[in-house]
Amino acid sequence: WTSVMFAAVMFHAAALRAAELLMLEQPGCVWCAQFNAEIAPAWPKTAEGKRAPLRRVDITEPWPDDLAGVQKERFTPTFVLLDNGREIARLRGYVGDEFFWYRIGEMIALLPDGD
Repeated sequence: WTSVMFAAVMFHAAALRAAELLMLEQPGCVWCAQFNAEIAPAWPKTAEGKRAPLRRVDITEPWPDDLAGVQKERFTPTFVLLDNGREIARLRGYVGDEFFWYRIGEMIALLPDGD
């Protein structure tokens, strides 16, 4: 019984983390630094951040194996919303918090219900 409960809890935890927001970044990116100052500290505390935790990927490093199906970018920052490893939406660039929150809200709304 205990192993069944553990498996159920782990499955539920995995389902809660099915969505994630990739931030494709690189060293020296001024707009990445602006995002880090304006949005990053608050992100995990927001409804959007709870629904799609932020995962950072440095585009100057080897591409992670689990992102083989995600198109690489040369422009940073680029934000890629994934659901169970499948790309849902992409936002290229960061021009300030107001536009970011608006676009991210639109992107999060595209996630299937029940995640």
